[in-house]
Amino acid sequence: MTDRYQSFTDSPIGKIFVKNLGLPNPMKLDRWHDGAPLVDGTVLVGGSGRLAESATAALGTLGVGFQRATETPSTEGDKLKGLVFDATGLTTAGDLIGLQSFFTPLMRRLQACARVVVLGTNPSETESGSERIAQRALEGFTRSLGKEIGKGSTVNLVYVSPGAEGAIASTLGFFLSPKSAYVSGQVVRIGAGGSKKAQQASDATKPLHGKIAIVTGASRGIGEQIARVLHRDGATVLGIDVPQAASELQALMTELNGDFLTLDITGKDAPARIAAHVKKTFGAVDGVVHNAGITRDKKLANMSEDRWASVIAVNLTAPELITQELLDQGLINKNGRIVGVSSIAGIAGNVGQTNYAASKAGVIGLVDSLADELKDGITVNAVAPGFIITQMTAAVPFATREVGQRMNAMSQGGLPVDVAETIAWYLNPASTAVNGNVVRVCGQMMLGA
Repeated sequence: MTDRYQSFTDSPIGKIFVKNLGLPNPMKLDRWHDGAPLVDGTVLVGGSGRLAESATAALGTLGVGFQRATETPSTEGDKLKGLVFDATGLTTAGDLIGLQSFFTPLMRRLQACARVVVLGTNPSETESGSERIAQRALEGFTRSLGKEIGKGSTVNLVYVSPGAEGAIASTLGFFLSPKSAYVSGQVVRIGAGGSKKAQQASDATKPLHGKIAIVTGASRGIGEQIARVLHRDGATVLGIDVPQAASELQALMTELNGDFLTLDITGKDAPARIAAHVKKTFGAVDGVVHNAGITRDKKLANMSEDRWASVIAVNLTAPELITQELLDQGLINKNGRIVGVSSIAGIAGNVGQTNYAASKAGVIGLVDSLADELKDGITVNAVAPGFIITQMTAAVPFATREVGQRMNAMSQGGLPVDVAETIAWYLNPASTAVNGNVVRVCGQMMLGA
């Protein structure tokens, strides 16, 4: 699907309207493609906390070109594709001036679609009240900078637990690359618990080589792109969808050299059937992506029981029961991944979607309930897409669709591949220290979340 407004703003007459009327001016976002470098340009690394050396070591491992900043960054010099600032050394409110000192001289040196990553310490793991205050302040800084940076650029904050310094490479690579094109204003936490289990892939272009991943709702839309990206990264995909989508599902899985299973995931026997298929065909899997979802929108005053129950059953109950069955039977390998697809509606709410928002908030609850219980390096995380351009959103009334696409820092809707890339980062074997997170893929919505 295409964004007609964005096509208009790229035209000569459209540029005149944008300039004279102050209309939103969405920039074409950089997105990663096969054969491209992870980062096409230079990243400047600043700050003097406990993560500076780990950050430069990670960039070297990733093959990213970088420079270390001097005490006073210059306003002149080559354009930069990324900035990484180690803010773990900021331990008082007065120290926060270091953010302004580093960033202000550099903002005009950034290329279009640049990436900014701030590294901090989880406020709950700081050593003093003053340090906790300073580290919590980083969230307001990064979210505000994300809304003003413009030109298709992103800003994200990564809190790294003490002891997890060596587990930041996959996360740093994701947030500095075009793979995170529609992810901005996010706060990610890397814990020390899984850092020793992180596994760097022998082939950086195929980090999921030899891995098996389940994707529900795989036949079209976001699910199809998840399957394609995981296949691109080396995984064998087991696509699951309803019998009505059998022909599309089979064609896609044949193209991707994957496997498929058609069933209604809300059926009483669905968890057992999926588990039996996994056990017989693969022995176990390395990833489970709960993508299947439905909407049955109505204001609550007009909501019927079947509309409510069907949405909860597909979006929430099925992922919970399927996950538990696979865990109970030991069918998720060590260092495995569980990913739920939530929604911005589950965080901010939406008119006419009390059932849908409840189900998607429940997916976040599923993450919270499992994050501290999983063993053997298995992680659970979620993505929360905002306005993603699909066949389904194309049917949304024009005015509503335009508001949904423009009310974010990117002034445009995202693409299914943006959700897929985020999930691929979660599934990376080097992301074991990334656990219990919910990342919004929404271009940093201006309101509600």
